Amino acid sequence: MVFAPQTGGAQTNAAMEKPRADRPFTITPVATFDTPWALAFMPDGRMLVTEKPGRLYLVDSQGRKRQVQGVPEVRYSGQNGLLDIATAPGFAANRTVYFTYMEPGGGGSSSMVLARARLSEEPSAPALRDLQIVWRQMAQGLGGQPGGIIAFAPDGKHLFLTSGDRMRPDTAQDPELALGKVLRLNLDGSTPADNPWASAGGVRAQTWTTGHRNPYGLAFAPDGRLWLHEMGPRGGDELNLLVAGRNYGWPIVSNGDNYNGTPIPRHTTRPEFEAPVVYWTPVIAPAGLAFYNGSQFPEWQGSAFIGALRPGGLVRIRFDGAGGAVQADRWELGSRIRDVAAGPDGALWLLEDSSNGRLLRLTPKR
Repeated sequence: MVFAPQTGGAQTNAAMEKPRADRPFTITPVATFDTPWALAFMPDGRMLVTEKPGRLYLVDSQGRKRQVQGVPEVRYSGQNGLLDIATAPGFAANRTVYFTYMEPGGGGSSSMVLARARLSEEPSAPALRDLQIVWRQMAQGLGGQPGGIIAFAPDGKHLFLTSGDRMRPDTAQDPELALGKVLRLNLDGSTPADNPWASAGGVRAQTWTTGHRNPYGLAFAPDGRLWLHEMGPRGGDELNLLVAGRNYGWPIVSNGDNYNGTPIPRHTTRPEFEAPVVYWTPVIAPAGLAFYNGSQFPEWQGSAFIGALRPGGLVRIRFDGAGGAVQADRWELGSRIRDVAAGPDGALWLLEDSSNGRLLRLTPKR
């Protein structure tokens, strides 16, 4: 489903709103990991948790962990390593998981890979089996900002994948490079015939949107709209409503400036680029994006939650049903939040970004 873009609409600088002092939730630590990056729920309520150095764990709601074997070698450095993980459509029957990681290249370089495998729990230790490379980023290089977030379309027939600019900003506007893009693929990695530039072949054929910097959040809303957030440079973190075939402007426009202080033209100066619905200056460094429809926080149904790495906390986004959004709440939690997920138990689950990062369960304060 494709919705009309919000070109020229009002942009809200949510960073100007102060964090809430009160917390309507209780935080319960459940388990600890070494630099965790992503979590994904299985139908039975257990979780898969990735660690950036290249480890994967199967975790139950009580925090009991079992390491999953069969993870391929990753290039772990800075922002790079083992990244996102997601259970496939039909997981209960096919036991297929998709995950992203940085594949080692020569001279310390790496390229992002999307893989899938069957999660086996027999005969004793859990393991990834029958691993297949679904998609490989052909431009190897140095630098962080890999992206690597996976989202399955509501119809279960396609997947969307974020690819960051790897700290090479001009790549985001190069249609021949799979950097600074959101890609739309069939589940086997082939190109859907109805993509915006399907007839062009190559990277262009797989591109859904372009002009992105460092996208670490991608999720479908209950109404079928696809939302993405990405880190800006020195200011200008963005929450974007994605529309097929559109350009979101990086590095030509931004609501932030370069780290050396040189200015970047604002979105308002170039209306041909899609402007963010919400932005943050100063930044929050957004990571993780999840929509909530659980029973424990009924007043939050339909909201989205974003983890904040800087200064560290949780953001709630409220939507108006017409493509608009505002920051409804922000809580500082005293730790960098790398990922957020809505569990089948109705709780919110968070991962801290540190060498002793905790898995946290948020439930209503009684």
